[in-house]
Amino acid sequence: MRYPTPSALRTAILGAALILGGPLSLGFAHAEPRHGIAMYGEPALPPDFVSLPQVNPDAPQGGSFRWGEAGSFDSLNPFITKGRPASGINTLVIETLMGRNYDEPFSLYGLLAESVDTDEARSFVEFTLREEARFSDGSAVTVEDVMWSVETLGTQGNARYAAAWGKIASMEQTGPRSVRFTFNVEDRELPLIIGLRPILKKAQWDGKDFTQSSLDAPIGSGPYLVDRMEPGSFISFRKDPNWWGKDLNFNRGLWNLDEIRYDYFTNAQAIFEAFKAGELSAYNESNASRWGTNYDFPAVKSKAIVKSEIPHRRPSGIEGLAFNTRKPLFADWRVREALILSFNFEFINQTLNAGILPRISSYFGNSALGMAPGQPAEGRELELLTPFAADLPLGTIEGYALPVSDGSAGNRRNIRAAAALLEEAGWSVGTDGVLRNATGEAFSFEILLSNGQDDLAAATAIWTEALRPLGITARVTMVDDAQYKERTNAYNFDMTHYIRGLTLSPGNEQILYWGRAGVDQPGSRNWPGINSEAVEALIAAMVSAKDRAEFEAATRALDRVLTAGRYVIPIWYSDVARLAHKSDLRYSKQIPLYGHWLGFMPDTWWQEN
Repeated sequence: MRYPTPSALRTAILGAALILGGPLSLGFAHAEPRHGIAMYGEPALPPDFVSLPQVNPDAPQGGSFRWGEAGSFDSLNPFITKGRPASGINTLVIETLMGRNYDEPFSLYGLLAESVDTDEARSFVEFTLREEARFSDGSAVTVEDVMWSVETLGTQGNARYAAAWGKIASMEQTGPRSVRFTFNVEDRELPLIIGLRPILKKAQWDGKDFTQSSLDAPIGSGPYLVDRMEPGSFISFRKDPNWWGKDLNFNRGLWNLDEIRYDYFTNAQAIFEAFKAGELSAYNESNASRWGTNYDFPAVKSKAIVKSEIPHRRPSGIEGLAFNTRKPLFADWRVREALILSFNFEFINQTLNAGILPRISSYFGNSALGMAPGQPAEGRELELLTPFAADLPLGTIEGYALPVSDGSAGNRRNIRAAAALLEEAGWSVGTDGVLRNATGEAFSFEILLSNGQDDLAAATAIWTEALRPLGITARVTMVDDAQYKERTNAYNFDMTHYIRGLTLSPGNEQILYWGRAGVDQPGSRNWPGINSEAVEALIAAMVSAKDRAEFEAATRALDRVLTAGRYVIPIWYSDVARLAHKSDLRYSKQIPLYGHWLGFMPDTWWQEN
């Protein structure tokens, strides 16, 4: 099964918004430049903080880190829709105006910008660049670079940048190193979103088409430079000896390694074999059962490799098999519920994971932002959902929980319930044993997977057999990365693997995940084709919430709509990261709030000499 890469996860969370943490005081009662900004209240760290809390500020410098990726790459431009970008560019080479402290739900501190200024209503944000900020070629990072980057990303970049650009009424240079963005909507997250926009060197793109994929490395201001690469095989980054930001308090204890390299392999098993052979520095074990049985090779026995279980406190997110509701076959929620009933999670989890991993109960499960499974909506949640009650599937307000089987292979009770729902939705089994609708169309669909998703392929193999008694035929198609991206960008699938890592700071990125604009817009992240007025309204309520209680109520209501919408057959998640790594690689004892990979590996790691 494929899990997000460290850089992909980090990119996802950088796009996220937050609202946890902090008193009702909104901060910035009077607009004045500050060293940091939080969604509510004040940032946790004072202006003179020594380093982020999750680092070792005195970590040794030097050493190397090699990580395995499944798949391939053909581009060094991760900011557009075209191409398969290499890992690492966005986090190692490119910097943003402000940086994220992963030990807080959503607070930013000055990086390229020495200060941030806004008002209580968050109607604008103004950044003042550090005088010493430089690109790797020695040129200064300018206001012109900032304005060009924000506009170009918003108008020519990946769809994830467009929404925020549409909320900017104007941008203007207000001083030699200052730039102000004024907004046209009420959205408290916007100052933070702009603070996390990648800042590129404008001059590098003169005369070039930004929308085309390229193997030319972007000129950035970050800690690393692209050193060597072989498209589709590996990419290596080396520490920039002239990095302008190495002495910032924000960066102290971060980026300690001289070299970070990503090697690409056909599938997860090939990555694991390379790790066992000593070619890679670390391996994330996604299978809890294998964690207990597959690590008896010599390097583990000699303690050259150690096993670390690293906890986290973030939401489970959603992972599983997504229905493409653009397809008439899956337009009816009763059909989707029937297939969820037929997916024998307890048996599959026992078979593949020794029953160790918990099931995802909702999109924001494992956190205070998650709905209460099976419990009716009450209080503010109910108030927010009531205007849409007539259009919401059964269980959204009344209470919904995923079906549980008896754990046996037959799953008879749930199969009977599934058959009843299918009949109610207009499907019946003919004399030939095939499930058909009123027009005689057989119930048949394709499950699209990418090469290397071995665990998921095993799970679907069990499930497709369980569908046969219902008269349903499901076939699994495995394709390479290029075909997978092409088909998912065009929504050319019936069902596919779907994973969205969610955070304690959800906000505008939720529109990218579930917004109705993505139903028809190619390349969006709304693969299930969710088209819900309630979803749109609840996301708007989240980003405009004036206090934590309102935010949490809106998020839990959204969680209900998404979960009871039956858009995905959820599988399992892990509340710990299972990382095997070389014993000379160390990390701080203080695990950040998000734990796992986010803001953690290899950012804060170091190598003992």
